[in-house]
Amino acid sequence: MTGDGIGHEIVPATRRVVTSAAKASGVAIEWVPLELGLDAIERRGTPIPEETVEALAGLEGWVLGPHDSAAYPDPFRGTLTPGGVVRKRFDLFANIRPAAALPGVAAMVPGMDLVIVRENTEGLYADRNMAVGSGEFMPTPDIALAVGVFTRAACERIAHSAFALARRRRRRVTIVHKANVLSLTTGLFRDVCREVGGQYPDVEVDDFHVDAMAAHLVRRGADFDVVVTENMFGDILSDLSAELSGSLGTAPSLNTSEHQAMAQAAHGAAPDIAGRNRANPTALMLSAAMLLDWLSDRHDDRRLSTAARRVRQAVVATVESGVATADLGGLASTSEFTEVVEARTVRW
Repeated sequence: MTGDGIGHEIVPATRRVVTSAAKASGVAIEWVPLELGLDAIERRGTPIPEETVEALAGLEGWVLGPHDSAAYPDPFRGTLTPGGVVRKRFDLFANIRPAAALPGVAAMVPGMDLVIVRENTEGLYADRNMAVGSGEFMPTPDIALAVGVFTRAACERIAHSAFALARRRRRRVTIVHKANVLSLTTGLFRDVCREVGGQYPDVEVDDFHVDAMAAHLVRRGADFDVVVTENMFGDILSDLSAELSGSLGTAPSLNTSEHQAMAQAAHGAAPDIAGRNRANPTALMLSAAMLLDWLSDRHDDRRLSTAARRVRQAVVATVESGVATADLGGLASTSEFTEVVEARTVRW
């Protein structure tokens, strides 16, 4: 799904690179193009056609380009974004957002290598925590209210995702909350995460208030491994971490349920540079590599993890060599960058 804006450039670029890496690893990928976003509004009268939703229900994994819902015509502007609809419909409860400094990219925290594990279905984001409609409403024209939702079940499953991931990394989980003010809601999140942590005695656990955590990331971001938090805090901290580690343009993410996964770059549709062959496809390429790893674990197929390594190493080697798009200080166009990365997936 190409989405909007630069999605029309970075999604085809990512498809080229993933196809090349998979072929070199002995895997054939079947791509299923689906409509979503402004193009779907123009052709189907809705940003997310029912045919797209039905097709996704039959897929294990997919790549979603960025969307620019602010540019949609009424009545679609201001409603739940297409990505939000997909996350909600398929219960993609875990948003995994790595932040790692890439060689060749100037970083404020050069040694940063952490992962934000963001609960994706409830919390303080009112657009996705109700079965019908939104948790944000106005009882009068002069009063606006929002409902935050925290359930033990959702806290437990995101905590398990974080601790399981930590076991594959440096065995440390940091819980982020605001229990000194939101004592019942984020207090429940903190307490349930700690209870789940008791089932992982080999993983070290600590916790911080979200404001303190923002300061810690700036001052000593390289000290953290896996950070687990609620929806809104995770969105903010992951963008901060991405910039500290180099650029939001290099920040990948994966949205997962127990049975499906969606690769989606952390950045937006960048309409100001759309169609100019200047977009940076790094984040989406790395997101697709995360999807390949997820599929590899699910099917116990090492060819898929090999393809993921090919994508990652090709991207890293390309950027490190000085071939980069303008946002990273380079001179390469989107197509030039993609061509070099694609070639490196084969030579790996």
